[in-house]
Amino acid sequence: MQNATKDNIGRNLGVLLIEEKTKTYFDENDNVTQEKETVRQIISNATIQDVLGTSFRITGLGSSQESSELALLLRAGALAAPMTFVEEQTIGPTLGQENIEKGVNSVIIGFILVFIFMLIRYRLFGLSANIALMSNLILVTAIMSAVGATLTLPGIAGIVLTVGMAVDANVLIFARISEELKTHIDPQNAIKNGFSKAFSTIMDANITTLLVALILYAIGTGPIKGFAVTLSIGIVTSIFTGYFGY
Repeated sequence: MQNATKDNIGRNLGVLLIEEKTKTYFDENDNVTQEKETVRQIISNATIQDVLGTSFRITGLGSSQESSELALLLRAGALAAPMTFVEEQTIGPTLGQENIEKGVNSVIIGFILVFIFMLIRYRLFGLSANIALMSNLILVTAIMSAVGATLTLPGIAGIVLTVGMAVDANVLIFARISEELKTHIDPQNAIKNGFSKAFSTIMDANITTLLVALILYAIGTGPIKGFAVTLSIGIVTSIFTGYFGY
């Protein structure tokens, strides 16, 4: 600024605000139409009286309100480089609703496939795991409703991940029980020993995932926070249903 003003003392210095606006319109078929326009507005037209440094003074303003507005506009535009829109996307309400419905359908389809697989592969144990999994999903939706959390696409992804983690825990428990049964002990003790050996591993895995979810919530933005909240709730409910399910 010093180099620009020292050779132009006595000349006018115009402060121009250039803003690019995008207007979005929706027709009756939810088709999006966008129009871009550039708005130019003169904020101030002052006379350079001296070399401008890190601080300077503008005189000749009409009122204190005008000077306050000018100071606010200058501070708001104090950026190292101009900002321009690289990409802007607008999703209509119909498209957003369709995405939510597809996400919910994916959760339902995934749950049904897991339900069938667990029944075929583990039979009675699989039925117990499916009951725990169903209870888990009910608890997740109930807690989200109680805290007023909004179901978004990242939130649905968190629910799908919760289903997978809950099934992983059950598979690990069943593997430990199978190992105990091979030692020819009675089924009741095999279930007890298998669960106790697997539960510590399950807790370690869930706690580390919960820590990651908390970090995502702390440093993430809106969609990331939604995913982290749903995943955290799902981890807690998975531990609860896994512990009391056996």
